[in-house]
Amino acid sequence: MTADAFIAEPQSARARAFARLRQPAVWDLAVVGGGATGLGVALDAALRGFSVVLLESHDFAGGTSSRSTKLLHGGVRYLAQGNVALVREALAERATVLRIAPHLAQPLPFVMPSYSWWQTPFYGIGLKLYDLMAGRAGLGRTEFLSRAQTLAALPGLRGEHLRGGVQYWDGQFDDARLALALARSAEAAGALVINHADVTGLRAPESDARGAVSELDVSDRFTQETYQVRARCAINATGVWVDRLRNQALGAQASGAAARMVSPSQGVHLVVDRDVMPGHHALLVPKTQDGRVLFAVPWLGKLILGTTDTPRQDLSREPDAFAEELDFILSESAQVLTRPVTPADIRSVWVGLRPLVAPPQSADGGTKTISREHTIVVDAPGLVTVTGGKWTTYRAMAEDVLSRCFEAGLLPERPPADTEHHRLVGAPAPGATTTPIYAAPGLHLYGSEASAVQACPGADRLLAPGLSEAMVRFAVRSEQAQTVEDVLARRTRLLFLDARAAAAAAPETARILAEEGAADASTERFLQLCQRYLPPGQAI
Repeated sequence: MTADAFIAEPQSARARAFARLRQPAVWDLAVVGGGATGLGVALDAALRGFSVVLLESHDFAGGTSSRSTKLLHGGVRYLAQGNVALVREALAERATVLRIAPHLAQPLPFVMPSYSWWQTPFYGIGLKLYDLMAGRAGLGRTEFLSRAQTLAALPGLRGEHLRGGVQYWDGQFDDARLALALARSAEAAGALVINHADVTGLRAPESDARGAVSELDVSDRFTQETYQVRARCAINATGVWVDRLRNQALGAQASGAAARMVSPSQGVHLVVDRDVMPGHHALLVPKTQDGRVLFAVPWLGKLILGTTDTPRQDLSREPDAFAEELDFILSESAQVLTRPVTPADIRSVWVGLRPLVAPPQSADGGTKTISREHTIVVDAPGLVTVTGGKWTTYRAMAEDVLSRCFEAGLLPERPPADTEHHRLVGAPAPGATTTPIYAAPGLHLYGSEASAVQACPGADRLLAPGLSEAMVRFAVRSEQAQTVEDVLARRTRLLFLDARAAAAAAPETARILAEEGAADASTERFLQLCQRYLPPGQAI
């Protein structure tokens, strides 16, 4: 199926997907979860020629995968922890993502300011090692900056006691749109990829003439129609929610704390206007009061401040920031910025739950030292669970998952797909000029599909800065958007950039969705969500 296959008949796209799901079939692979990991597995498997269905209970990247710090990085902090293998793998994967989706992922210079005499040489040596480990995949040379150079790179940085700084390079990206590019690329490779399709049950495999087959119960969240999906192998890639599906499959075997695979960590991000720090470099404070780093990252015309690392055991799909987390980011940023950020400056607050792998000793402790590496478990016939990891290494994780499927005899082994060079839907031709990710949002985020967006009605009618009527129509016709939230949170990033602007654009967005035949064109829930993306005490 081509990338433009949905444009001609927008109203029938979802119906066609479920019609295909309804047909009697045994899929090679059923992937549960439409975040970075699940989408990576679906694309890799489809490119190897396997029949693949991916089922996402809400929207693609609707959980953790749209709430990252927007960085593609090897992990400077992991290097300090001595996790050389993770850093080396992530640096190689960083280069891959920048190559296959250059309109959505690009290099970004970071500056680490020094306020003590020892910080520049100490951190500089570590960052030089970071360069060395990247090798040919490096994005730029680490440089020692004078006080004046540091202030020039970071306008708005506090100059009192500043001695200089270190500049190094990492990557940044639009996480939700990269997930969408993965989904559509998997679909173009032959996979059936469906959002808002909830897996409500998973039964252990029963043998038929062709081998063991698992059966999954699936429900359309909008029509409540139910389906049975049969597959030789089921991949549990549901992030912080992996234990729920494992419990369904394993029953009593999975009860108790010993079976818990995930120790969730909450990361909070604040978004403010760029005039707080108007340059094109990101700021990195290497050590805050809780031992984490603090970032100030220019992104889509705004500035992201964060992030926290707070254990959290409830698994809400819309977790709220704790008051102490907001206070922490504001107080830490005030230590390095000339203009302290206040709650009134905040345009949006968003929270992500990281699916950190849970060691037995982590149940009551912090999460800063828990491994960011992924783990894969084959703990039920036909079920493979993957969790942990991070966005940067999604592709390597997908390869590892399929390797485990082969080792367990769940799938016949096939040669690797060249996902290192398979350009994602929307990727412009090699060498094409791209607009920086830190620029205000616009058509550049669609890459080679910008002309297809402009061909939709309403290309010249803006609903909000960076959001046209045509983008809403394209979201339904080509990008499987079904709700106002799908459009304003993930097809465009307006909710993450400015919650009040998103609320103002919601009614007209809903009207266009209804015209396009989307499954849910209501605004009530979305307006409630916009309120949650503002600090306590503020109103839409």
